[in-house]
Amino acid sequence: NVMAEQFTSTKDLKRTLGFKELLGTCIGAIIGTGIMSLTGAGIGMTGRSIPIAFILAGILTLIVRCPQIFINSVARFRGGQYSMVGSLLGPRWSGTFSIISVLTSVTLSMYALSFADYAMPFLPMIPRKIIALGILTFLFIVNSFGINVFAKVQSFTVILLVLALTLFSVFGITHIDANYLEPATFMPGGIKGLLRAAVLMSLATDGCQMITDLSGECKNPTKDIPKAMICGTMLVAGMYAVIGTVAAGVLPVDQVADKSLLLVAQEVLPRPVYLFFVIGGAWMALVTTLNSSIAAATKPLMQACSDGWYPKSWAKLHPKYRTPLILLGIYYLWGFFPIVFDLDIGIISELTITVGSVTKAMIVLSLLRLDKVMGEHWKASPFHIKQNKLRILGIVVLTVIVFQAVTSALDLPLPLLLGNLAMVVFAFIFGGIRYKSGKVNVEVSYEWT
Repeated sequence: NVMAEQFTSTKDLKRTLGFKELLGTCIGAIIGTGIMSLTGAGIGMTGRSIPIAFILAGILTLIVRCPQIFINSVARFRGGQYSMVGSLLGPRWSGTFSIISVLTSVTLSMYALSFADYAMPFLPMIPRKIIALGILTFLFIVNSFGINVFAKVQSFTVILLVLALTLFSVFGITHIDANYLEPATFMPGGIKGLLRAAVLMSLATDGCQMITDLSGECKNPTKDIPKAMICGTMLVAGMYAVIGTVAAGVLPVDQVADKSLLLVAQEVLPRPVYLFFVIGGAWMALVTTLNSSIAAATKPLMQACSDGWYPKSWAKLHPKYRTPLILLGIYYLWGFFPIVFDLDIGIISELTITVGSVTKAMIVLSLLRLDKVMGEHWKASPFHIKQNKLRILGIVVLTVIVFQAVTSALDLPLPLLLGNLAMVVFAFIFGGIRYKSGKVNVEVSYEWT
């Protein structure tokens, strides 16, 4: 009983992740099927200037993720973004943030089903549902054996992923049209088309913020997390720029616009290399994203359990591996049921679009209180800027988030829009009622390093 009680806190997590592991996790979290599916759409907007759009997308992503970068540079937040909200915005809002994070994690099933869609052509004898449940189960087992096992699997799959994308680039470079910079196909949509493509490509370069929730397992979070977020995002953006050059430069632009990257891959890669590209590229892109999502998801919820939003017993850690097996089981079921009941992955993703914007906005509002709550330590940060500049940055990021949320909401069918709004309302009601119950005691879950 003493042992069980001892290992229920984010203080008891193993702090073994260094910069190398965080960078690998960050790259794996960012690279998803967006590079396969969105590149063609970007080419349709800006033609062969798509590499520039990718670099701009990386910069845009870092601007939007500045709140996490800046806040991470100040302290170790053991519950990740949940702890940021509780510590800076206020304890009563951490419950709302927590329940939204849980609701939006239904995307775990979306990643598993997307993996199955890419795997089915090569495994036609296995049903889609079985493939999806298989990869979901395997990665939850991986994460049950501790952060070290997760990091090793993540590093191996990221190596396969980067190798596959590099082979595409190396083989493709030799096939690029000599008239690549011809004005008719280079930035045909002008600056407007380039910026539209950059905004769209930012969906493919986003994801670095996920490592924020691993702060409790880092050796030096205030230094390594911001550096990994910046380096990881720009490394991926640079890699995408090279891939975009090949994607837009081998075949005529009108043939690749709005088409999958696999079309060009079939053109430039020998059959065995193409098969490796699909498995090492498309498959591993989803495996690395799903693996990092599972690893990151439980830490905020662990802290929420310690604070009384949920039963503290849920956060019990395995005495050897220091993994929250009960919370992993809850998230596993959360990913399991949409697969078993054949929920449409498009609907799954659309149900989280507007809801997720609320948590993004809460992080920005937390940033605006950084100077007031942690002023002395914020001033010591290498990212420190004066409060008026911080306020301007926060307003810019908040404006982008609101614009994205409204744009996405307007594209939703009315039932899905109402579903999004219902989830948001439920989250705020849950937070308010539970906080007033007197059962919540939000502890200090940040540490100076």
